[in-house]
Amino acid sequence: MCAFPRPLPPRALIGMVHLCPLPGSPAESPPLDEIVRLAVADAKALADAGFDALMIENFGDAPFRATEVDPHTVAAMTVVARCVRRTVKLPLGVNVLRNAARAALAVAAAAEAAFVRVNVHVGVYATDQGIIEGRADETLRYRRRLNANVAILADVHVKHALPLSNPNIAEAAEEAAYRGMADGLIVSGTATGKPTRLDDLRAVRQAVPDRPIYVGSGASPASIRQLLQLADGAIIGTAVKQDGRTTAPVDPSRARAVVQAARSR
Repeated sequence: MCAFPRPLPPRALIGMVHLCPLPGSPAESPPLDEIVRLAVADAKALADAGFDALMIENFGDAPFRATEVDPHTVAAMTVVARCVRRTVKLPLGVNVLRNAARAALAVAAAAEAAFVRVNVHVGVYATDQGIIEGRADETLRYRRRLNANVAILADVHVKHALPLSNPNIAEAAEEAAYRGMADGLIVSGTATGKPTRLDDLRAVRQAVPDRPIYVGSGASPASIRQLLQLADGAIIGTAVKQDGRTTAPVDPSRARAVVQAARSR
């Protein structure tokens, strides 16, 4: 079994902190202090609701770079990540969109985060950013260079993408885990906020029984208990936002509803 650095608790609820447009983004960016304030407020709301971990993501930077991001994006995300870590004592994850795995590792190492999400770790996918190829070799070698105790959570058939190299989700999961050496896997719906198919979770669980598997999209109070019967945890964003809008602030009542549904007997 692969050793998962600083493992998350069973049935972990990972709350998303979607960042405003960062400096240099196509959209108008607020001052960095305001970006930090909003991120910390969302992190506190998720922690107060009972979430087990957090993940920051440069969601406001759309349209995203396919692989590499500018140095100022890494710098801004590092500032935000360190402020969140100082304020909220929960494990933190980092996702740098669209697929900037080394940038995510750099931010995570500097902020002492627990894990990164890599959308395309192995294989080839057609995305709205064009063709993206996995770079597991570069990512793992870079993690070794940084001597970073950071887990790599890799998507299997990532959302907003079409798999070109292996359309079979079970085989794609095996490749991510055993050839790409991912520490954990993420299974999502077709797009942000879209439900994750139970059949996909079952197929990945059967193919890769020795890695933690996380739901990557679409979890809600109505579905979370059933999802957690198959998965080790869930990454939750849209369902805990005001009016169910991904870019809105966290709604504390929605966040509590997800936690209560997940923990109910």
